[in-house]
Amino acid sequence: MKIRYDSPLIHYSGRIDLDEKGAHWYFPSTSATVKFRGTSIGFTVTDSMCWGIITLGYVIDGRLGRVPLLPENNGKSAFYIAAADLEPDKEHTFTLFKRMAANHSCIISDLETDGEFIGFTDHYDLALEFYGDSVSAGEVSEADDFVGRSDPANADAIYDNSYFSYTWLVSRLLNAKFHNISQGGIAVFDGTGYFHMPQTIGMESVYDKACYFPEAGEPTSWDFSKYVPDIAVFALGQNDNHNSVTNENDIDIYDKNVRQNWKDGYKRIITDICGKYEKLGKKIDVILLTTVLMHDPEWDKAIDEAVQELCGQGIKAHHFIFSRNGAATPGHPRRAEHSEMAFELAAEIDRIRKIK
Repeated sequence: MKIRYDSPLIHYSGRIDLDEKGAHWYFPSTSATVKFRGTSIGFTVTDSMCWGIITLGYVIDGRLGRVPLLPENNGKSAFYIAAADLEPDKEHTFTLFKRMAANHSCIISDLETDGEFIGFTDHYDLALEFYGDSVSAGEVSEADDFVGRSDPANADAIYDNSYFSYTWLVSRLLNAKFHNISQGGIAVFDGTGYFHMPQTIGMESVYDKACYFPEAGEPTSWDFSKYVPDIAVFALGQNDNHNSVTNENDIDIYDKNVRQNWKDGYKRIITDICGKYEKLGKKIDVILLTTVLMHDPEWDKAIDEAVQELCGQGIKAHHFIFSRNGAATPGHPRRAEHSEMAFELAAEIDRIRKIK
């Protein structure tokens, strides 16, 4: 049995463009879930590779796996088997997901099993949304031999897996649906950070998009009415000291004018997002944070100031600090550190929900 990308039997998560070609995936953690009976499950995808060793992730009956996308199929429609030799009479749950961020974009056109797909209803207790950088995207999270150390050289994205990001982990802990608007190297402003060097793109040009990087096509605006979270988490500040115009880390958060300009830019994004949701009937909570990846704590002090200023504007803003904030590792957090962050953030989200 084959079903098209627009079948009601498919449950999507994440910002997706749908057109006559299929479901366009851009951000990490974007996924499609189906239930079926049969011995195999596969999918047809057209992938546009930018760099790295590209793989899509999947979960079949709780078992995690990956499907390497072949370089010779770049830009072409290709069918891949994700799982075979399954129990024929068992009801299976299959989730296909985007492990990586702007390393590639892809178009899912159909799913196929040798049995039949089954309708289902999923239930969530909470809706979350994350805006962040490489940590929130789960980049290099699978490099378990490098816990507390710098990243392995020439990893070529093979260790990237959004499934192990604290963003997805905390969502699983809280039985929450979530959108992950995260991208490695991103900062608040265009022309800063590391994403899409040398003409770097900031969150100010990404937060309201579905297609957000040039290699994936023309930018497309996101319709915020398609998904309204209860809580949005913002995790920027790690890359914002880098001025890509001069390729130096020379954005000085200690400078009064620089500090206020950065806070104002960050607040504009958050205020606009909160305003969009309020017009849709929901006044959401927002949490601002940085992660356990090492950084100058002065950025956290600036974030604390921004939170107080947002609260003064009537926004329900919170500043959360992990127990090892900015001090745990010089490289990207690995699975163990993401788990540590997820448990701490889940407890904070529970606290906020109880005082609502």
